[in-house]
Amino acid sequence: IIKSRPGARCEFQWPSSVAPGHCVCRHLLELLRRTAIHGESNSVLIVGPRGAGKTMLLQCVLRDLQKEEKVQKNLLQVHLSGLLQTDDRTALKEITRQLHLENVVGDKVFGSFAENLAFLLEALKKGNRSSSCPVLFVLDEFDLFAHHKNQTLLYNLFDVSQSAQAPIAVVGVTCRLDVLELLEKRVKSRFSHRQIHLLSSLNFTQYLERVWTQLSLPDSFPDKKFAQEWNAGVKTLCEDKSVEEVLQRHFNSSKDFRSLHMLLMLCLSRVSVAKPTIKPADLLEASRMCFADATANMLHGLSILELCLVIAIKHLNDVYEGEPFNLQMVHNEFKKFLHRKSNSMYNFEQPVVMKAFEHLQQLELIRPVDGSSAKVQREYQLMRLTLDHSQIMDALQKYPQCPTDVKQWAMSAFG
Repeated sequence: IIKSRPGARCEFQWPSSVAPGHCVCRHLLELLRRTAIHGESNSVLIVGPRGAGKTMLLQCVLRDLQKEEKVQKNLLQVHLSGLLQTDDRTALKEITRQLHLENVVGDKVFGSFAENLAFLLEALKKGNRSSSCPVLFVLDEFDLFAHHKNQTLLYNLFDVSQSAQAPIAVVGVTCRLDVLELLEKRVKSRFSHRQIHLLSSLNFTQYLERVWTQLSLPDSFPDKKFAQEWNAGVKTLCEDKSVEEVLQRHFNSSKDFRSLHMLLMLCLSRVSVAKPTIKPADLLEASRMCFADATANMLHGLSILELCLVIAIKHLNDVYEGEPFNLQMVHNEFKKFLHRKSNSMYNFEQPVVMKAFEHLQQLELIRPVDGSSAKVQREYQLMRLTLDHSQIMDALQKYPQCPTDVKQWAMSAFG
């Protein structure tokens, strides 16, 4: 149901197998058109889970909006991301850059963020200075802007959109359903409380249809014979029971189409001139790669010394029941292993061991204990292991040409 009055909450549920609901597009398009053509300020939040089509909805609306001649001449767009603009100062610099006002601002010093923003909007006024050029602010990952100090950016944008200072539209995009609870009272009071909720009602049948749609070739494909053979192969693939089980697992794990596209791209990467079709085995292998443990994969690339340090850390974890450790303790444990061996191939100098230990930290296989003092020497800084038993055992089994004595030492550590 779409309610257009300010303060209304707009909800729409559309099947993910089709484009976003036309009423939602029309509602948002009309909202932004009123800003672009009539100079009416607005604010709205687009809320929904990842992969629900929030960005696609906004892109469709902006594409339709840009087709209108008046909009092309008037509307300016500023796109900010909470992942990139992590504080108000960097956000203001990005606004200045996207509005091409670097030369206007120059070396001016402003007393506050509000003064700086007001100056930027004033600089956008037309020649007769009676009306400003309308500006659309798109805030992606909107909830992250709520963590900025005092929420200054949000306060000033909503304040301008509510007053008659300049025609602006503020569109927030977020996956947080509780986003309004993050806003301060003064910010919330200046927000129009318009919300568009995109709720995905995707079922497994529609998910399979999307797989077919994504993989099949269109009728306009130049090589008609190849297209027919390819589409027949895709149909056979989608009807295979083992493929259906794999897709069901992915569907249960995530309905996000980005993860589906990743799975299908891995399948397509296995197609070649010698093997011009996708086989069920290709999808099974792609699924295995998608669900592969990234941390365990990193272990396969460790040097022998780094692997030995991980085993030594596991020894210490078992002996001291998970208590934190430091480099000195790990090195001593490693020396005990060396003393039992007459072979000197594992004798490494202290700096080399320290470098290997630091590399484990860079890979985040070990991490410093919270609150550990930065003044402590590196070899005595307390650490914790971020790996579990199964990950280390899996790495040992798959490690290329792992020495037998190292495996035996590891087995004694894991009981």
